[in-house]
Amino acid sequence: MSSLTCTNLTLFTVAGIIIQTIGLSLFVYGFFPVKPALSGVSGPESFRAPTCNSVHNQSERDLPPDQLKALYEELSGIPPFDRLVLMVIDGLPAEFVLGKDHQPPSKALMEAMPYIQSLLANGAAIGYHAKAAPPTVTMPRLKAIVSGAIGGFLDVAFNFNTQALLDDNLLGQFLKFGWKMVMLGDETWLKLFPGLFIRHDGVSSFFVKDTVQVDQNVSRHLVDELSRDDWDLLILHYLGLDHVGHIGGRNSILMAPKLLEMDEVVKMIHTSIIMNQENGQGQTLLVIVSDHGMTENGNHGGSSYEETDSLALFVGLRNHVSDYASHTLNTVSQVDITPTLALLFGVPIPKNNVGVLISGTFESFTDDQQLKALELNSWQLLRLLQAQLPGLSCENSPCDSFSDVQGSRKSKCNGNIEIMVCCLYRNAAVLHNSWKSKDVSRSYSREDYGSIVAAYYEFLKTASESLSRRVTDKPVNLLAFGVAAMLLSCLILLCLIFHICKEFYIREKQLFDSIYSMYTWNLAETFILGIMLILVISMGSSSMVEEEQYIWHFVTSTLDLLLLRKTMQSLPARRSQSSFRLYNGTKKIGFQMCSIFVLVISGRTLRGWHQGGVNWTYLPDISKWLEQAGSNYIKFIHLISGLLMISFCLFALSLIGSRRKLVLVVGFSFLVPGLLVLQHIMLYQENTLVSSSCSATLWVQIIFAILGIATIGTFMALPWLMPICVSKRYSGHDSYMSTSVPIEIQKKYPLLELKDTLFVTGWAYMFCWCLLQLLLQQPINSVPILLLLVQIFAIMIYSSYCGLHHKQWVEIAALYYLGMAGHFALGNSNTLATIDVAGAFIGMSSYSTLLSGILMFIITYASPILFLLSMVMYISVKDTSYLVIPQNADSGHLLKIMLAFPCLVPLGVNSILLTTYTIVLLLMRNHLFVWSVFSPKYLYVCATTVCVYIGVSSVAGTMIYSYLVLALRKRMQGSSSSIDPR
Repeated sequence: MSSLTCTNLTLFTVAGIIIQTIGLSLFVYGFFPVKPALSGVSGPESFRAPTCNSVHNQSERDLPPDQLKALYEELSGIPPFDRLVLMVIDGLPAEFVLGKDHQPPSKALMEAMPYIQSLLANGAAIGYHAKAAPPTVTMPRLKAIVSGAIGGFLDVAFNFNTQALLDDNLLGQFLKFGWKMVMLGDETWLKLFPGLFIRHDGVSSFFVKDTVQVDQNVSRHLVDELSRDDWDLLILHYLGLDHVGHIGGRNSILMAPKLLEMDEVVKMIHTSIIMNQENGQGQTLLVIVSDHGMTENGNHGGSSYEETDSLALFVGLRNHVSDYASHTLNTVSQVDITPTLALLFGVPIPKNNVGVLISGTFESFTDDQQLKALELNSWQLLRLLQAQLPGLSCENSPCDSFSDVQGSRKSKCNGNIEIMVCCLYRNAAVLHNSWKSKDVSRSYSREDYGSIVAAYYEFLKTASESLSRRVTDKPVNLLAFGVAAMLLSCLILLCLIFHICKEFYIREKQLFDSIYSMYTWNLAETFILGIMLILVISMGSSSMVEEEQYIWHFVTSTLDLLLLRKTMQSLPARRSQSSFRLYNGTKKIGFQMCSIFVLVISGRTLRGWHQGGVNWTYLPDISKWLEQAGSNYIKFIHLISGLLMISFCLFALSLIGSRRKLVLVVGFSFLVPGLLVLQHIMLYQENTLVSSSCSATLWVQIIFAILGIATIGTFMALPWLMPICVSKRYSGHDSYMSTSVPIEIQKKYPLLELKDTLFVTGWAYMFCWCLLQLLLQQPINSVPILLLLVQIFAIMIYSSYCGLHHKQWVEIAALYYLGMAGHFALGNSNTLATIDVAGAFIGMSSYSTLLSGILMFIITYASPILFLLSMVMYISVKDTSYLVIPQNADSGHLLKIMLAFPCLVPLGVNSILLTTYTIVLLLMRNHLFVWSVFSPKYLYVCATTVCVYIGVSSVAGTMIYSYLVLALRKRMQGSSSSIDPR
């Protein structure tokens, strides 16, 4: 069989990665398109029935603001409010104010917001649970509130780099009225609407450590702004409550004081509104909304009830006083706020709105005005349906008949969506026309009015649901090409793995023919491949996607037992040997069994640390128990974990046994930042619930700098400083290497020096990464990080002694599986809500999208990257007696032997999972949970692919650089030795 050269192997691998990247990019671009929107803005035609031959009157659109406002009021017949105060309390769950499951909020929550509760109790306010659509992050939710449109799923990425909103929206309509607008708070508004506000004071929404100043910056302007009469819209966006949640969760000790602070702000605004109205300054409406809710841990981004339960509270609608329950148990959609505000203030409903008029907000208006509002909402949704449903287009539907529906008979509606919405609209229009004719003779009844309202809402809700759920047309060719490219890439990588396995197998068989039985297929290898099949099958189930952590924990536990079984099976094979060999063999097996027991115990502890997933997070676990014990216990555990981590790492470094001076220098360079991390924990751990100080930020930045210098310095300088072995020392330096590596090869190539260099460099990578995690992770995760490090050392001990008992690809696959199990053991899941946003701002004095994104990635993928970086040390400790190195071997052959499996196996496993899940997502594109379950999982799969690329590139780069430098020094030393006769 022809051997695959190192150059060809590299070219094929890089080609596979490039093809995979291209395919992934094409699929993401095709599957997650920017949601299509109708161009232009609504105008006077919005107040007239939709017709196919309607012509926009440009002269009406160009009217001055005062005349345009008068025209809109005349066409709608609804008296508008004069001013609007829109108060956004970021992250406030509606249940904090309105309760849940027909139960009022807890006593503590009601006492934290006494004024708002009094407004609800006396009927001065009416509140709604406004269900937000995923992803539950700020920018797309603000778009939904002001435009009524549900954005694309990838808005979760655009949330970190907001662009101007060009679609039709309420603020643009208000501007046409000549309104003056003021914004205080989240700078996202300034990015969405640049140049729109006459006054503004924006703050960064991503610097989550700030829970105080971020709100004081808004409130300090309130007294002055409320006394002014030069604005028509005042937007107040408070971020502190959301930041409190990110840092301490719903039950943070800062939550009640923050709610009380918001309540005082509401009281101040409402009192000012009442005084202004008494002074004849017009009718002002106060609307209090939240963009999303939060989980128990204070995070958001997913689709759980806690995250989508946002608030919509209207204060000043002039409703009659009624019972408290009717004002708190209503549930609407968040996009329903848009048409409600548009009609309350007399502006056209934005073109792309899919919301429905909120019932109860127009109770103070006459019956005719309420029906007119429903009719205007129906016309707007009908126009949007005509644009998006081919069956309702002007060419296929008698649209002209919509405006003058005659008769009084209500028909039964069924059939496809086009027929159904058309029928429902006709029913509502028929009843309304009948009402208008009866209104002249005053012969109508309340039953007639109720029937019309019910008919309109039946059409509106059906149309809204159809528009909200409608899957956008996806470019089939683009998706097919993307999937084909990923399949091709997967095939290339798997063929390379198979080719390398076959090549190594044939050569090992030639050398070790007497122990050929060692190379037969065993249970562990079958299990490794069987797990891939289990993962592939489970991806088609939404429940298994939500609870994927159970699969990985099962995989690692079972694999540990299989390794233990294999190790115990090898024990009797040595009974025929001499006593000395039997002792050595038993000693090795003892080390292997101990390492497996360590893996089992640490794995079980990690399994119970966090109750991950989606559906069972409320169940008790170790982390919840420790959090209940108090912050002092957590701080103590954090310190002990740090001390043990530093001790284990220094002990592991001391095992190298040679190069003492060099090892001491490297060890000391990492001991310094380790001690600084412990000092940081002691000084600032108790202050995590308050805004960060400059000294804490500076301290972390110093640690970052020292860690970076030490790690990069070790990587760059160590190959140049590692002593080169002289030829006399080869015979006893590495007994197991000498069995398969000819002495000429050992003299020519720096294999022994390379092992030592990779060991120290791999150690430096892992120690640096663990110290970073001690700084960035939640303090409760310090023990899991320590246990992950212990697992790595255990698998290194096992691999160094296992020799021929396991193929190398099995051990590397086991490392990959352990990394994924650790990912979920740290509290991660397949929902966006478990991403730790707070840690992404540690050590940052100001907000940076790039830096915070990098830190967020480091926190989220702490475990997979740690295990990938451990491949560097794995290469150095792996018993190389199975490597058959011919005497004519060159550098490329040696690099291929050492790097092939550590690079190809992670790429191959990830390629299988990525390609499979891409196909699953394509098949599930019409599934009910495509956006709430499968799409977030796909984002994680894509991020895992980037993680694997980074890890494999680091391993390959370290190996190649170290080898080339050492080979150069070896060659130079050989040249100087040949010149020097001594």
